Formats: sequence, C-alpha cells, structure tokens
Amino acid sequence: AERKGASATEYGLVFGIFELVVFFISPVYGQHLNRIGPKLLFNGGIFTTGTCAILFGLLDRVDEHYTFIVLSFLIRIVEALGNAAFLTASFAIIAKEFPDNVATTFASLETFFGLGLIVGPTVGGALYQVGGYTTPFAVMGSSLFLAAIMTAFVLPEHGEPEEDAEQRSSLLQVLKIPGVLLAASSIIVTSVSIGFLQATLEPHLRQFDLSPVVLGLMFVINGGTYALTAPCWGWMCDKKLMPKVVTATGCLLIIFGFLLVGPAPFIPGPTILWVCIVGLVSHGLGIAAQLVASFTDALRTSISYGFPNNLETYGLISGLWTSTFALGAFVGPSIAGILYDSVGFRNGTMFVVLLNVIVGVLVVLFICCQRERLPYKQVPPTDDSKGSLTTSVSHSSSNGHASGSAIAIERPPGMNGIIACNSYKNRHGTWHRKESGAILIGPYSTSYGSCESRGFLESVASSHQSEHPNAQLQIYYKLFIKAHKLPALNTCFILDEHSAQNPCRTLQQPMYVSDSNEYF
Repeated sequence: AERKGASATEYGLVFGIFELVVFFISPVYGQHLNRIGPKLLFNGGIFTTGTCAILFGLLDRVDEHYTFIVLSFLIRIVEALGNAAFLTASFAIIAKEFPDNVATTFASLETFFGLGLIVGPTVGGALYQVGGYTTPFAVMGSSLFLAAIMTAFVLPEHGEPEEDAEQRSSLLQVLKIPGVLLAASSIIVTSVSIGFLQATLEPHLRQFDLSPVVLGLMFVINGGTYALTAPCWGWMCDKKLMPKVVTATGCLLIIFGFLLVGPAPFIPGPTILWVCIVGLVSHGLGIAAQLVASFTDALRTSISYGFPNNLETYGLISGLWTSTFALGAFVGPSIAGILYDSVGFRNGTMFVVLLNVIVGVLVVLFICCQRERLPYKQVPPTDDSKGSLTTSVSHSSSNGHASGSAIAIERPPGMNGIIACNSYKNRHGTWHRKESGAILIGPYSTSYGSCESRGFLESVASSHQSEHPNAQLQIYYKLFIKAHKLPALNTCFILDEHSAQNPCRTLQQPMYVSDSNEYF
C-alpha cells in the first residue's frame, strides 16, 4: 500500500471498513436467515469471500493511487458481506444441528478459528516468499472455493416454514432482554481487548529487542490458549456451570491478564517478559470463556423469554454475536492507537480493565438478583394420544439436579387441546390441533422444562371438577402464579368444545415455567 502512495490513515480505513460492514450487515442476515436458508447463505458467503481474496491479490497490478484505494475499499466491503454471511449461518447451523451441546460445538468451531489465526500468518509468509504478493491470496481463495463445493454436497438443508411478517422476531426485541444485552456487552469488551493488543503489543515489546520469530510467537500465545481451552469452557457451559458464571470468570481472567501485560501503572517495576507471557495466557483463557459463554447464554436466555426454539431465533442470536464482535474489533484498534500515542501502553491498558470490571460487576449483580429457578423435568415432543406429558430426565443448571415429575393432565373427550404460546404472540400463526387429544407441544421442538408443583395443580383441577362436574377440565395457572409470586412471561390458551363462538380464553395472568428454560 505504501508503494502505491497510500497513507497509514488510508490503508488503516481499508482494514477497518471490513469490521464496520460486518457490524451492520450481520443482524440483517440473522433476521432473514430462515427466508434465505442457512445452506445458501453459508455457501454464498464462502464463495464471495474466496472471490474477493483472489481479487485482493490482484491489486498489486494496479498502479494509480486513487484507483488502488477505491478498489481496495470495494473489495473489502464485498468480502465483509461474504464473511458475515457464512459466519452468521455457521453459528445458526450449529445451534440447529447440536441443540443439546451448543456451547461445546460452538467452542470446537472457535478452536479451529483460533488455529487458523495461528497457522495463517506462517503459511501466508511462506507462500509470499515462494510466489510473491498474489500467491497467498490465490491459494486462500481457491481453498475457499473447494470448501464451498464440499459443503454444497455435505451440508443438510435446514429450512423451516416462514413466520408471518408481523409475527417475526427482531433484534430489538432480543436486546430488550437484560440477560442478552449483558451477553452482547461481554462480546464487545472481549473483542475490544483482542483488538487493543493487536494494535499495540508489538510496539510495547520493542523494548526487549526480540527476533521476528519470537515476536511472532508472542502474538500466538493468547490465540493459542484461546484455541486450546475453548472446548473446555464449552463443556462447562453445557454440563456444569451457568454461562453467566463463566462470563464473570472470563472478565476476571482478562482483567488479571491486562494488569500483568503492561504491567498496570500502579504496579511498581519495569515490564518483565515472562510476566507479560503469563498475562497473555490469562487473556487467552478469558477471551475463550467470554466468547463461548456469551453465545450460549444469549441463545438460552432468549428462548426462556418466549422466543421460539427454532432457526429464526438461532439466526437472530448468530447475527447478534457476529455483529457485536465486529463492533469491538473495529473500536478496539482505533481506541488503542489513540491511547498508546497519548498516555502510553501501561496507562492505556486501564481502559480495557475498566470495561471488563464494569461488565463483570453487572454480570455478578445479575446472577445475585436473578430469581431462583424452579426445578424442572425435560418434556420431549410426543405424538401419542394419551393426553399426558411424558416425563424424562433433565438437570437444572442452577440447582444441579431436578426433582419431582412433569405435569400429567388428563384431558376430557371434549377438550381440543392446550396450546402453548410464547410471550409475544403465537409465532406459529394458525393454531396446531390434533384430532385425537394429545397435548400439542410438537411444533415447539423439545421443551426445556415444565412446572414442578404437580400436587398443587392436580388439587386445583380436582377441586374445580368436583364443583363443576359437567364442565370441561380447566387448570387455572393464575392461582399457581399468585401462589409462587412468579413473573409473567408465557401465555397459555385453553380450548374446549365451547370455543366455536369464543375461540380462546386468555388467562388473566400468563403462565411462567422457568426463566432459564423454554415453555411447554
């Protein structure tokens, strides 16, 4: 770029525009993922990115200054469109294909992403030495073409029936959920910390007069730690810990890492190389914890607040994750350069420390103030006509175990069904009913939980049936809500043979199941 007469500001903007475009376009992809189709979006994104990689390698043949800058901007913008497309689609496909191990699978994907960051510079440098500027980009573009062809044959279709336009969820609705907003904030501050070190670590380490090889290894430390430990954090999110606990732990690790890398201005003494290395390892552990936990946390929280457990929600959360990470990647290096020039590296690290302290404190307060979850049992979809919910074993992430049993509701012949709806509206439009009399939970995929107070509900039902022997059985969840002082999140509609004139009677108090698990 400098040989073409480009200034540092110009080629800095060429790199920065990439993240800015990803930030704006990712939510759009997530919003329309189900309409476009995850497979088409994924393959189209890879193909676009590969094409742009090859074109970027041909820019060396452009001599005129302004033509070079304009073409660089255009190629990077289109490349960002492709990159955002396949990233958003890939995260949604993971949630769709591995619903029981989202965090572990997401972490495995991030491991390969981290390995790519480690291997990429090494292989790229070798290819540059062999064939010049164009060769690395040509090899990368060709590899992406081959990947697109392979996934076109291997990747299954994931299309689902489209929702009505007025019933479709939006990113704004997701961000109104406090837990999701915290997860998004965690992604941003983590990405800012990564961008901060990318922009300022090399000048900070010049004091040690390291060789190019050792200096390159210093940049690999936090990325390598991230790649190796991400699956462990994913497994803990799936099996052992609440994602927000992992997020808070990640904040502490990043804070500790940045206090050592500088070190912090209030720590006496000069910068020591081995202490700096320990700080980079801690930073790698922290970013792995936060990035893995934030995706899982946002997905689980949005579903627990009434969003459907389907591809539409997966797309929204995937777009949110990609967008917020890109925002941090854009802001981080920009602010890092300003802080490095004005106050130096050691004082500048306090900006990242402060951001993580704020997010960490908010997450801890959220955990402490969160209402204790109800114990629950997993209720799988059923096609039987026995009129009861099948009990299966599941474990509560907050209590470490589940107790009791699922609700058994014996349904009279005249009762058409109980239709579970989310807190916003019936997202499946037309009510799904069965001819035989089974409880209708199939359209909502596997439920994450059901109310535990079976005795309470059965006593209410028995009392109501004895007082009104000719009436159809109706369970008044309003009494359950009042007895347990629970917030209203999900609405339940009850239908019977008198529904011809009055298709549904909405209970005055919506039904609540668990703030960490889906309605049934």
